[in-house]
Amino acid sequence: MIDKQLFAHITDWFSRNMEVAESELHYDSPFHLLIAVILSAQCTDKRVNMHTPEIFKRFPEPADLAAASFEEVYELIKSISFPNNKAKHLIGMASKLVSDFNGVVPAEPEELETLPGVGRKTANVIASIIYNKPVIAVDTHVFRVSHRIGLSDGATVEAVEKDLTEGFAPELRPTAHHWLILHGRYVCTARKPKCESCGLHPWCRQFRTQQ
Repeated sequence: MIDKQLFAHITDWFSRNMEVAESELHYDSPFHLLIAVILSAQCTDKRVNMHTPEIFKRFPEPADLAAASFEEVYELIKSISFPNNKAKHLIGMASKLVSDFNGVVPAEPEELETLPGVGRKTANVIASIIYNKPVIAVDTHVFRVSHRIGLSDGATVEAVEKDLTEGFAPELRPTAHHWLILHGRYVCTARKPKCESCGLHPWCRQFRTQQ
């Protein structure tokens, strides 16, 4: 069961203490954000941002990437995790954008998920950032923070997404996604969470159990 009071406290704290919450991936178009998010799977945003300027310059539009060879794309991303699969996915994604969507990144998560390399998390990221859709993408940071605070006990990504979708108001969901990611990246870290200095600890379930 969703603890509405807990969600209210968390929303209030983030609203006052993290007024700017947005993706740390660099991009200049919906298509380029899609490239960056695909590349960011199991890779840091910092590393992805090191490589995307050249990728964006080389492939400004989906048609440019769709016409690229595997070797050309691989060479640009070979120091990013899983370059073989990601090179194939990027070319396949661009090709499908051209053939099925007239080169335009679709707005609906269900349509985004038809693109190679795009799962539910990536689809929700694109839909929320670019089109402000009321969806929440659950990555490892969001999953961990949600469990620690007590926003969800869901055993799967889908279950956590369902709880967060129910707990956060529709207009807040795109921002809440970034609140939880950034909090998990810099405060509620996986190995050594900074509990004592965390402003959320009055409402955090894990902090209370440690006292």
